[in-house]
Amino acid sequence: MRVVIAEDLALLRAGLVSLLETHDFEIAAAVDNGPSLLKALLDHRPDVAVVDVRLPPSFTDEGLQAALEARRRVPGMPILVLSQYVEQLYARELLADGSGGIGYLLKDRVFDAAQFVDAVRRVAAGGTAMDPEVISRLVASNTRDTPLSRLTPRETEVLELMAQGRSNAAIAERLVVTERAVTKHTANIFTKLDLPVTGDDNRRVLAVLAYLNR
Repeated sequence: MRVVIAEDLALLRAGLVSLLETHDFEIAAAVDNGPSLLKALLDHRPDVAVVDVRLPPSFTDEGLQAALEARRRVPGMPILVLSQYVEQLYARELLADGSGGIGYLLKDRVFDAAQFVDAVRRVAAGGTAMDPEVISRLVASNTRDTPLSRLTPRETEVLELMAQGRSNAAIAERLVVTERAVTKHTANIFTKLDLPVTGDDNRRVLAVLAYLNR
């Protein structure tokens, strides 16, 4: 699996390269600024990109802007944002096309290398990997009436855990219910959100994107 990394701090960039290579990823490019990131994404067309938000030259939003431009030119290119900051406007734009392959993790809340590697693989496969803090900030300011209002409190809890990338088994363990109960909740979620009957993995992504874009 080929990865492009964008991180301006040399030690962290080298650490990401080492970690991912240890887990059999191929590093197509490791860059430290926005223009170089966009070029690397378009030249290498990686299976997934790990991107910091704030890169040179201005240290504002160059990483996220480069990722957005790359997804405009190559629809569905998987992007995992790894940042200290939640840029709500651009994060929503990144989610807006509804195609999946999106993650947003906060650096100071990534405590486990195995979890991070799993998030990279999940995003590369077209899924989502969202930090709970990112989720709460994205949804806090928007309370308009949507199909999500049809969900019960428990179904909303299940959907939030789905957005974090958790499996049904992991959700059951977290909520202290049976996996069968979680399966029933997810089926209800799909129905209430009017999601078409396709593969469950695809409907999970669509449900999560509906939740994050509300």
